[in-house]
Amino acid sequence: MTIQTPAPFPLSPQPPEQVHFDRHELGAILTLYGRMVALGEWRDYGITPLREVAIFSIFRRTAEYPLYRIEKRPKLRGRQGMYAVIGMEGQVLRRGHDLRQVLLVLERKLIRPIE
Repeated sequence: MTIQTPAPFPLSPQPPEQVHFDRHELGAILTLYGRMVALGEWRDYGITPLREVAIFSIFRRTAEYPLYRIEKRPKLRGRQGMYAVIGMEGQVLRRGHDLRQVLLVLERKLIRPIE
């Protein structure tokens, strides 16, 4: 008589990895965010890690559509760059390989000349 051992539970599939901002990327983004909050331009933010993109959304007020989205798409690393700043209407304001250079578009856009 042979004793059958129960079949092991099938391995559950690994959840898909999510894209996240690393410490240095968040440092650069939050430095800019802090300056704009101090100027009264921005008031809230949200971070959304997804399977193919991480999104840092910037809001003027809570419960609004984001003014800007800072996106990280690692699949675009070899092409036009994995970082992008997207405007409220979905237009790409700047894209590139260096996050700090991409963020300059927001600093220039929000700093008003003194007349």
